[in-house]
Amino acid sequence: MKGDHQRRGKKGGGRSQEPRRQQGAGRGKERGHPGARAAAPRGLDAVHGVHAVETLLSRQQVPVELWVQEGQAEKRLTDIQQQATTLGARLVLQPRDVLDQVAEGAHQGVIAFCEPLVADNEASLFWQLEAQADQSPLLLVLDGVTDVHNFGACLRSADAAGVIGVMVARDRSAPLNATVRKISCGGAESVPVYQVTNLARALVRLKDYGMQVLGAAGEADALVHDVDMRGPTALVMGAEGKGLRRLTREHCDQLVKLPMAGQVLSLNVSVATGICLFEAVRQRSTH
Repeated sequence: MKGDHQRRGKKGGGRSQEPRRQQGAGRGKERGHPGARAAAPRGLDAVHGVHAVETLLSRQQVPVELWVQEGQAEKRLTDIQQQATTLGARLVLQPRDVLDQVAEGAHQGVIAFCEPLVADNEASLFWQLEAQADQSPLLLVLDGVTDVHNFGACLRSADAAGVIGVMVARDRSAPLNATVRKISCGGAESVPVYQVTNLARALVRLKDYGMQVLGAAGEADALVHDVDMRGPTALVMGAEGKGLRRLTREHCDQLVKLPMAGQVLSLNVSVATGICLFEAVRQRSTH
């Protein structure tokens, strides 16, 4: 039921399904407009890369517009083009330099322009927990992670680890913007993000649903490898530098830490999140 959540933008419809080639788009220098840059359609997020776009389409999240690079990429990406146009997206064939300008990085010949992401609410989270109570759900909780690059990387790890979702505080979290989608490489499309008004209160409610709440903190006595995470578990990660807030710590059942053998005292929050999540995956796969 990981994908059964109502969070992602509107489906595009009623648009021509025939490829449309923009003859002059993004070729400013060739048309006498030095320095001109291509821009994403106003109000939409750019999702690029084959995996991210395939994830989008597999979940019936219809982009308003799909840009595909002319030439070899156009031939190589026929399946994506077919899926997108069948769902109602408008297909635009573009030269590589246009995609390069918009993506500002690797795009693998395809960019989907979508409605912005919208987080799910607290009620949806607890409905999911109730529905999956007998499946030992694994939930990631981010306390004060406001950097979009860290947020995107955490979503990527969360998707890979099979979490049922990511819980964040409404006022203390990075936005679900285009940068998060880019960094997550499809994770933002596949993992539900649940916004709660009061994180500490939500942690208490998680316990009512039978979940143990583990907080990651450098001063903890227990190592994450020594704590049983095979049952329903919420893993709470704090912001880089500040760590977990006081109230968050107080509402954790136990604090855990990573073994640090070198001179570095802490890890980037997204790196630490990946390690902790996959310790849970390891434990669950060996029992």
